[in-house]
Amino acid sequence: MNAAMVREATEALREADLALVVVDAAERRGRGDAHLLELVAKAGTPAVLALNKVDRLAKPRLLPIIAGYAARGLFREIVPISALDGEGVELLAEILRKELPEGSPAYPEDYLSATPETEWVAEVIREKLLERTREELPFASAIVVESVREDEEKELTVVVASVVVEREGQKGIVVGRGGTMIRDIGTAARQELEVQTGRRFYLDLTVKVRPDWRNDERFLSTLLANPEDAR
Repeated sequence: MNAAMVREATEALREADLALVVVDAAERRGRGDAHLLELVAKAGTPAVLALNKVDRLAKPRLLPIIAGYAARGLFREIVPISALDGEGVELLAEILRKELPEGSPAYPEDYLSATPETEWVAEVIREKLLERTREELPFASAIVVESVREDEEKELTVVVASVVVEREGQKGIVVGRGGTMIRDIGTAARQELEVQTGRRFYLDLTVKVRPDWRNDERFLSTLLANPEDAR
């Protein structure tokens, strides 16, 4: 799963007009940072570096860090910022506006989101699942939306979806005693969907076991590409 997500990110990096690299300036550099810089260099995408958490560093410590990154020649700008107190954030925003190319609007003015509805519905369900099972299922579950259709007669949006887990024991956690957990998750997700859209929803939610799904390349590729294809 990690490899699939990294591929998604690196492909997006190559296609971007500008990359914003955010680094925790208060942490010691490691192999992960070096790998990230290699990806930026290979992509050849114009890049800006934001050194975050400068509120935790004295200036004598910060200056060598800036010099080290500048020596690599990868970044058009290096901006020290603090997301905590806002230092440098406006400057960073202005630099990003300056560096990004102007173009015609990508979407109509009344277009609220570029996220496919199935993907959004899946994220709402997953949010409600994690709120209730965070300690038991932090990374072992996925949401697959099988279908979304309109029932004109009943004025309902009908969603058929499943929670995918890796083991039978995890299925028991999600289902809950007498089905109480899955009903609670479904009810909370339905209410959230209705509040956000102003429409009525019917949510048909089931739990499926797919052993070792996080290492199933075929399943992950369809899940990342289009939730409707992951069946």
